[in-house]
Amino acid sequence: MIEDEVILSVKNISKTFGGLKALMDVSFDVKRGEVFGIIGPNGSGKTTLINCITGFVKPGSGHVIFKGREITGWKPHRIAHIGIARTFQIMRPYYSLPAYKNLIIPLWSPRAKKIGGWRGGGRHGDRDTVAVDILEEIGFERDSRVPYKIASTLPTGYQKRLELARCIAIRPEIIFCDEVFSGLSMSEIAGMLPLIEKMKMDGMTIIMVEHRLRELFRVAERVMVLNFGEKIAEGRPDTVIEDKRVKEAYLGSEGV
Repeated sequence: MIEDEVILSVKNISKTFGGLKALMDVSFDVKRGEVFGIIGPNGSGKTTLINCITGFVKPGSGHVIFKGREITGWKPHRIAHIGIARTFQIMRPYYSLPAYKNLIIPLWSPRAKKIGGWRGGGRHGDRDTVAVDILEEIGFERDSRVPYKIASTLPTGYQKRLELARCIAIRPEIIFCDEVFSGLSMSEIAGMLPLIEKMKMDGMTIIMVEHRLRELFRVAERVMVLNFGEKIAEGRPDTVIEDKRVKEAYLGSEGV
C-alpha cells in the first residue's frame, strides 16, 4: 500500500433540488485506510453528499473519482461492485428474515463471488456459515439465538451492527457510515468503537457522517465540516473544533 495514497477524490460537487442549493462546490480527498468524518448541523448536506458519491442521487456538477477512475453518476449497484458500500441513517434490513439471512444476498453479489476469500471458499452450501461468521466478527454472539432472530425483533444496537455486516459481506474498500452511533446507548457505542477500529485494521477506509462528536473524534483522523451545503473547515478534529466558523455554525449551539 502506498503511504498517503488517495483512494477517493471528490471535486466540486454541487446539487440543487428545485431552487434549493443543497451542495455547493464541495471538494475533499480521503486517503486509503483512514477514518474520515463529515459533520455539520442538520440540513447541511451531509447525507446528500453521501448519496451523490454512492449513486443514489446524481450530482448537478462535479466529479467523484475512486482509485483514479471517474464514477460520477454511476448507479448504486455498479458503485458497490467496485468496492464502495454504505449504511443508511434509517436502517434498511430485510425485517422479515433472520439476521444471518440478511447477509445471503450480499454474499451472492458479483463482487463477493469475484473477490472470494471468505471461509468455506464461497461454495453455495457454506454461505449460511459465512454469514454467521461475519456476524460473530461484528459482535453477534455465535452460540446464542441472536444471529437467528428475525431482524425486526433485534434491538437498535444489533440492527446497526447488521447494517455494517451487510456492507462487510461484499468486502468493500470504502464503507460510508451514516449516523452509525445514532440511537445507541453509551454502552452500545462503547462496543461499536472497537469494531470501527477493527475495520480500519482490516484495511477498510471508513467515512463517517456523525452527530455524536465526542465518539467520532475518538476514531477519526480528519474531519470535514459542512454548513448550508458548503465546506467551511477540514483538518484534524482538535484543529477543526477550534475554528471560529465551526463554532458559530455548529458547535456553538450543540456543543461537543
